[in-house]
Amino acid sequence: MKAGAAGYLGKASASDQLVNAIRAVARGGKFISPELAGKLVSELNRETEKLPHETLTDREFQVFHLLVAGNKLKAIADELCLSINTVSTYKTRVFEKMGMKNIADLVHYAIDHHLVN
Repeated sequence: MKAGAAGYLGKASASDQLVNAIRAVARGGKFISPELAGKLVSELNRETEKLPHETLTDREFQVFHLLVAGNKLKAIADELCLSINTVSTYKTRVFEKMGMKNIADLVHYAIDHHLVN
């Protein structure tokens, strides 16, 4: 669907719902099978149950941890063998995913969630 598909219908339900799917898409709408809809809702529920730091990729979490430890971008870049621009991008992603605005917010979060010693 993210790639632009207007509908999705699994093989198991294709014969029962094919006509409805075609009509929905022909009207300009979207269509997904009830089975897939159930899976999507379950996945959304799992995502909303995650803490903000659990949504970070491994690399983002590394950068998060190094930022919280007080490291500057250059030091993080050197330690992880990345460019400063790449580290800056990771920092931006960490702030966005976690809903934080500055390093102080990250530090408070890390302390509150026992992510630092």
